Amino acid sequence: MNFRDKWVPWDQLATWRQAVRQTGRRLVVTNGCFDLLHLGHVTYLEAARNQGDLLLVGVNADAAVKALKGPGRPVNPEEDRALVLAALESVSAVAIFPDATATLFLSLAQPDIYVKGGDYTLETINQDERAMVESVGGRIVLLSFVEGRSTSSTLKKLGCA
Repeated sequence: MNFRDKWVPWDQLATWRQAVRQTGRRLVVTNGCFDLLHLGHVTYLEAARNQGDLLLVGVNADAAVKALKGPGRPVNPEEDRALVLAALESVSAVAIFPDATATLFLSLAQPDIYVKGGDYTLETINQDERAMVESVGGRIVLLSFVEGRSTSSTLKKLGCA
């Protein structure tokens, strides 16, 4: 499969999800900026994928990353970030979403399992996102991070942050 074929356009996400549902496979969903791909990301994505049958990664659009992370971010444009993720074996599909929060993305993706990083708890994740996942019968799984691996720490080492 060509990794570019893993990109699901925003306007086709609901249709894509419906097709996945008809196969009976469990869809795992996660999301983030994924600005500079590093070991922490690929370890997290592999662990997320192992929670189900397919992994859909939502990628924050450039404007959302700037709002979340500040000026100078993202380092890489949204299409590049999405396609680099799509090239990973553990990633089944990627979709770019426009918002800083994933609530609308999750309403279209309707995950069976929603994975977030271990810096969250059920109480600290966005409660609208939590409610959306739970309203479609999905469950939330929290995964640990690889210590010392983050985009912010990489940028700091480069003298960019």
